[in-house]
Parts: sequence; structure tokens; C-alpha cells
Amino acid sequence: MVSNARIPPPIPPPQPKIPKFKIALCQLLVTPDKERNIAHARKSIEDAARKGAKLVVLPEIWNCPLSLQNLSKYAEDIDAEAACPSISMLSEVALCNAITIVGGSIPELAAGQLFNTCCVFGPDGKLKAKHRKLHLFDFDIPGEVTFRESDFLTAGEEPTIVDTDVGRIGIGVCHDIRFPELAMLYGSRGAHLICYPGAFNMSTGELLWELMQRARAADNQLFVATCAPAQDPNTSADYITWGHSGLVGPRGMKRQPSLRRSIIL
Repeated sequence: MVSNARIPPPIPPPQPKIPKFKIALCQLLVTPDKERNIAHARKSIEDAARKGAKLVVLPEIWNCPLSLQNLSKYAEDIDAEAACPSISMLSEVALCNAITIVGGSIPELAAGQLFNTCCVFGPDGKLKAKHRKLHLFDFDIPGEVTFRESDFLTAGEEPTIVDTDVGRIGIGVCHDIRFPELAMLYGSRGAHLICYPGAFNMSTGELLWELMQRARAADNQLFVATCAPAQDPNTSADYITWGHSGLVGPRGMKRQPSLRRSIIL
């Protein structure tokens, strides 16, 4: 006998156009050169599309280094008509390759405020959803690292769930994964996949990154995809990310790439 795993049952999603698909997690090495980062991301997306990926996920803050005091220099006004090179590239590549892109996140400047924002594009190149990171990360590990996002960024206000050609997807950014209520909300609304672009550091990454992915997937009986920037071998960088992007299934089993390469599943 089959029982309802959730009471009340989740809102049924529409039937996806592509029920079975490959997902690519582009674990990019980020540099201070924004144009180079955009070109690298474009090539990685195009390579993934050539290998059959229909959903491509990018990392958190992929168009610039994750240096809080410098984010505003790389920020783009996504809603303005002015040129937004990162966003324009994502739209163009999604259209040219007929794929869905969960565009990691970039610093967004809007109404004088700075957000950490993930944009989702459909195969028609149109912006389908925009998620501003809800939960900002402030922490201090004595003798290791101090990091206060709230000193520079503004938190988003709304959860984001989007119907795509590959199904209904919930979106979170990095520290959003620490909050089970958000994943529960997405599950209750019929999401079969949650994408979390993230950039956990070397301390919190080793302790929590995989644990959180497996917990969110198993607790809500859905898939969780995470995509992080690659570990930077330059130890003088302001912020070194843990890497270890991966895909976790409803049973909590994870597949992941190495520290510095992408993966197609």
C-alpha cells in the first residue's frame, strides 16, 4: 500500500516537456577579470550543451571574486535597460542552445542596494525567475576568517519556485540551504529539484556542505543540485571556496566532481 509521504500532499506540478534530462554543474574557477569569467562561463555552458545537458547550473558569484568590499564594482542592474554583460550572455547562450540555465548568482545593484541574485533563463532566452539570497551569512571563526554579508548586502524577501522545461525547480543561494523550512516549502509546492548555487568556505564547507545537501534531499524526497566555484589554488585570495558541487537524490546519495572540474549527470 502506498501512503502519502506528505500531508497535505504537495501541489502537483505541470508535466515537464523534458521528463528525463542531463544536468551540468559548471564548477568555475573565478578570477578578478570579469570579462574572462564571463567568457569562461559561456564556454563551459556551451560545452555542457554539446554533451547533451538540458539544465545547466552555475556557481554563486561566478563573474567576480567573492570579496564583499569589492562586489559593488562588478554589480549589474538586472532590471535596467543598461548593458548587463553577465545576464546578456546567459540569455543568449540559453537561446542559442535551447537549454534552461540556473545562472548561479551575481551581485545585483537595484535602487541603491546590493543583492546576491540568481537568474533563471528558459530555452527561449527569456528571464523566467530571479531569486535574491534570503539568508545572509555572518560568522567569525577566531584566528581563521570573519565574514559579514549583512555589512554589504541586502537580503531578498521572497522564495522562488519556477516551472521550466525540465520540471518545477526551487531556488536557494548558499546559506539558504541551512534553513529546512525553505526546502519544505518548495517540496510542498511540487518542486522535484532544488538548485543551490553556493560558495561555502574551507571551514564551513568541510563541516556542513555535503551534510546540508543530503539532509534537504532526504527530508523532502526530492533532488538537490549544488554548484560552487572551484577551489582557488592561489592561497592569497580573500576567500577560498570549498568546491565539491554535486547532485543528491531523494535517498541522500551524492555524486560530485573533483575540486576544480565540472560534472554532467
